[in-house]
This record gives sequence, structure tokens and C-alpha cells, in this order.
Amino acid sequence: MSKPDALLVDVAALVESGHSNQMPLTVVAGGAVITGRLAPEAVWRQRVSEVLADSAHLSDFSTVFTATTTGEGPPTHLHFHVARILQGTVGIPETGGMYRVAIQDVSAWTMGDFSYSDH
Repeated sequence: MSKPDALLVDVAALVESGHSNQMPLTVVAGGAVITGRLAPEAVWRQRVSEVLADSAHLSDFSTVFTATTTGEGPPTHLHFHVARILQGTVGIPETGGMYRVAIQDVSAWTMGDFSYSDH
């Protein structure tokens, strides 16, 4: 999208203001279908930092994610947790991942997350 969808920006702003991580959303970005739950950026950053800190090889990167954000202006990114990229009937990764998607890159979206089967 050349101009971010104002309605999607409003949804992201509500997630940011309510500090909720329960908003299910599915988006198409760059041809990929990503489904999961949105989290406020601060919550998402903290979780990514914790995961990196627990890694022997990646712990030095954890501090990058603990930097404070200004929070000024409307959100520019969606922060997914327990998210999967849908490929056929399979969600990758199986356990869900942490994805940051630029709102301007979203070409389609819907409320809710998709269930899938790996059978």
C-alpha cells in the first residue's frame, strides 16, 4: 500500500493504548499471509529481548530491543506474537513467532486469526 489503511492504523493504535495482546489479526504483506495476535510494541520488544537474552549466541542483541520508543504519532508497524506465516495448510513456525510488519506493506487484512492443520 502506498498509503497505510487508516482503519488498520486505528486498530493498531487501540492495541497500543490498551496494552492488550489478545487482538487476533490476519494480514497479507509481500504476498505472505501472517496470522496471529497483535501486541503493543513495548510488550513485543520486551518479549523479543527476553528470548534473545536467553540465547548464548544472540544475547548481545537483546539490548537493542529494550530501547525506549517515542510513541509519538500513529503506529507505523504491527507487532505480532504467537504468529504464523501460512503456507498451504501449515503454519510456520509451529509454535508461533514474533513478527513486525510495516502497516504500509499490508495489502489486505481481516480481523481474526486462521486455524490450520498440518495433517
